[in-house]
Amino acid sequence: MAEQKQNRPKARLPRGFRDRGPAEIAAERAMLDTIRRVYESYGFEPLETPAFEYTDALGKFLPDVDRPNAGVFSLKDDDEQWLSLRYDLTAPLARYVAENFQHLAKPFRRYQTGSVWRNEKPGPGRFREFTQFDADTVGSASPAADAELLMMLADTLEALKLKRGEYIVKLNNRKLLDGLLEAIGLTPSGLLTAMNRGVVLRAIDKLDRLGPQGVFQLLTTGRTDDSGDFTKGAELSTAEADNVMRFLGYSMNVTRGYVEDSFQGVGKGPDRLERIAERVSFGPTGIQGTKELRDIIQIVRSCGYEEDRIAVDQTVVRGLDYYTGPVFEAQLTFPVTNEKGDTVVFGSVAGGGRYDNLVARFMGQPSPATGVSIGVSRLQHALSLRGISSGALTPLVFVTTMDDPAESFKIANELRREGIRTEVYAGNKKLQDQLKYADRRGAVFAIIQGSIERDMGQVTIKGLEFGKEISNVLKSREEWLANQSGRQINVDRDMMLNEIKRLLSNWSWGP
Repeated sequence: MAEQKQNRPKARLPRGFRDRGPAEIAAERAMLDTIRRVYESYGFEPLETPAFEYTDALGKFLPDVDRPNAGVFSLKDDDEQWLSLRYDLTAPLARYVAENFQHLAKPFRRYQTGSVWRNEKPGPGRFREFTQFDADTVGSASPAADAELLMMLADTLEALKLKRGEYIVKLNNRKLLDGLLEAIGLTPSGLLTAMNRGVVLRAIDKLDRLGPQGVFQLLTTGRTDDSGDFTKGAELSTAEADNVMRFLGYSMNVTRGYVEDSFQGVGKGPDRLERIAERVSFGPTGIQGTKELRDIIQIVRSCGYEEDRIAVDQTVVRGLDYYTGPVFEAQLTFPVTNEKGDTVVFGSVAGGGRYDNLVARFMGQPSPATGVSIGVSRLQHALSLRGISSGALTPLVFVTTMDDPAESFKIANELRREGIRTEVYAGNKKLQDQLKYADRRGAVFAIIQGSIERDMGQVTIKGLEFGKEISNVLKSREEWLANQSGRQINVDRDMMLNEIKRLLSNWSWGP
């Protein structure tokens, strides 16, 4: 009887997830340490919440008939309660504050980093699991809390080696959008009005992709794209749509259609916020929003954060169902070449804003809050393409194992006590095979002490990055030693530590 074929699982990753190697992990760790130092310098303290939350606590996504599957990964616990992997770090914070409200000093200031998960269609550079680093202030309605986050975000990006001009933190206020809608009669009441508000806001959010003419079409009668598909518009009148376009910074030109106003762009013309307030009809909510933005700008400007770092941009439309006041985005401004050889601009790598109603969902009473979130995975990828390294593993020293393994571990422990990353070969292969292995591990030096070196009271230190090819072809230790002139040194055993420190401080051996 023929043997039945063994049923083995196929080694494969789920779509939208990825493995990460030591170089990327080391770079992320260095980035997280830098962000942490900046956040702590502002007085924020750490908090950790679990990966799973009750689904209804997340707020944004609720269970459907069978299972909650719109944007989150969910499962039903043994008590029939739906649990979901967190899709951000803010909803868990709101739950934590509500649960511990009586015991927290207010305002409550915390930072948190960790993985978040999105049950969405993956794509190039778009993963279902990624790392965020947040900081939030809960319990303060003052514009100073928003201003502080803006300045901290700018400081963080510069601490990560971005130069001024390579990033910009753009600031808007959700109340400006609400006031704009009030002015055209789209107050948040009634199903039809809510639908039209959504169409208007989505049209504004598509400005970068469709341009001003396309946005105007979506605000009025609708738009037909290149494929022939028609998208119904918000059915605003020409005057109402024109008010929205003026808000976005565009004026009607008889021959060219909507063109960009002269005050658009960082550093161009008079203060952008004042020009917007002059040119656009707002309802009372919008007037309040402009006052809040003026207060924030006054604080950041007085602290030396000019328009080259923090600037008003009325086209920022983050999380329309989430934020209640000021909103902001940090965008990278430089082009990079991606893995496919295409030149791209990464755009937004961080964002946040005020969300005064999120904690109130649990408590039934106002609890103002504002926060910032850095997309660590996205920012790290952008910086790596730019050639900006956040950090790397420290150089590895490799200790070979000859006829006395105990002595090899003594050597390694001596180096480790001085903070030197050291690996001992845990096997019984020949020297040249050990060195091949050390090369593959990326070690920079190998320490060799066989019986000959031990009898002489010495060790041999070899620069590995220049010995890889020769160690592949040599057959014996004697032959290898004879070919290492200029690539190795012998030192007294009691001087080994000092010599390794010296070499690591200027590790650039050559033939």
